[in-house]
Amino acid sequence: MTEHTYREAGVDIDLEAQAVRALIGQLAYRREGAFPMLGKAGHFAGLIDFGEYALALAVDGVGTKMLIADELRDWRTVGIDCIAMNVNDLYVMNMEPVAFVDYIATDSLSVEKMEQIGEGLNEGARRANMNIVGGETATLQGLVNGLDLAGTCLGVQKKEKVVTGEAIAPGDCIVGVPSSGVHSNGLTLARRVVDAYASYATELANGKTIGEELLTPTRIYAEVLAVTDVCTVHGMCHITGGGLLNFLRLSDLGFSITDPLDVPEIFRWLQETGKIGTVEMYRTFNMGMGYALIAPEESVPAIRSVIPDARVVGEVVREHGTWIEGTGVR
Repeated sequence: MTEHTYREAGVDIDLEAQAVRALIGQLAYRREGAFPMLGKAGHFAGLIDFGEYALALAVDGVGTKMLIADELRDWRTVGIDCIAMNVNDLYVMNMEPVAFVDYIATDSLSVEKMEQIGEGLNEGARRANMNIVGGETATLQGLVNGLDLAGTCLGVQKKEKVVTGEAIAPGDCIVGVPSSGVHSNGLTLARRVVDAYASYATELANGKTIGEELLTPTRIYAEVLAVTDVCTVHGMCHITGGGLLNFLRLSDLGFSITDPLDVPEIFRWLQETGKIGTVEMYRTFNMGMGYALIAPEESVPAIRSVIPDARVVGEVVREHGTWIEGTGVR
C-alpha cells in the first residue's frame, strides 16, 4: 500500500515556505510617520507601534475543512474554527483579541449555510471575548468553487507585556496543551485518507464518526492570557499547519519533544489507515498538542494551575531544529 503524504495529497509545505519567503522578500516598504511596524514579518502575527500599546493583526481561514462541512451539510461550527485560527495566533504573542472581520468568497449564496456560519462565528467571538465589527461577502462565480471562509483579527497589549520568543533559552520547559482534535490543518491529507479507505460515517472505537471528529471545532486558548499575568513565559506556539515545525518561527534554538501528549484516536486512525510515517504526521498535524508555552521550570506549577490539562512535554536545546522522541522533524 502506498504511503500517503501531505505533498501527495496536494499540499507541499516546503514549497509553501519557499513561496512565502519569496513573497515576504518583496515587502520592503515601511510606513513613514507615526504607528510604525514593530519587529519583522514571519511571526504568528504582525505588530504595530501604537504608543503605550502594540496592536497586532492576524489573518487565517478554515481551509478545506469547509469541504467536510459541505459533505455533511453541517456548517454550525466552522465559524468557531475561523475565529480560533486567528485568535490563537494572537495569543502566542500575549495579545488580547478585540475585533474581527470575516471574509466569505463563494460561487453561490445559501441562506441556510450563511446562517449556520454566523452561528459559529458568534460562538467563537463569545469564547474569545471579542467583537465582530464587520465583514465582506463576495460572489465570485468562475473564480471560486464552493465557499471559502477567512477572517482578520485585531489584538492589543501593552508593549512591555508582548511575548516575542526572544527570551527563550536552552533548558526552558515546553509545556503542551491538548488540542480538541485535528483543528483546521492537514484536512487535505485527512480527506484523501477518508476518501480512499472509509467514509465520514465510519465509526471509530470511541463511538464518534470520522465526520464528527474532523468537524470538532478548534480549541480557543483564551486562558493563556491569564497565565502570563501570574508567571514568566518566554514564548508560545500555536501548532497549526506544519505541525512541530511551527516552533521554528519562535527562535533559532531547538525544541525537543521527549514526552509527547497522548495522541487522540483520530490521528492514530489516519496514520494506520493511510500508512503515514510518524515524521509526516508530526509535520502535518498537531497530533494532540494544539498549543505550547515555553517557560522556565519555576513557571510550570502556575501554568498548570490555570490550564490543568497542560503538562511538560520537552525542553529547549541549543541545536536548531525540532525533534519528536529523538527523531528530527524537517
